[in-house]
Amino acid sequence: MPQMSPLMWFSLFIIFSITLIMFNQMNFFSYKPNKIKSIKKGMIKSKNLNWKW
Repeated sequence: MPQMSPLMWFSLFIIFSITLIMFNQMNFFSYKPNKIKSIKKGMIKSKNLNWKW
């Protein structure tokens, strides 16, 4: 079985790293979150929690 030279291992690592980064960037920038309307913002209630230790 022939051995791979260190330069080939490095180029393989670079190719896989670039592929991973590009795939993650495409997934991140293709997602568009839904914007919360101003009407719903007033409906959000905050609860005060009283901790009893």
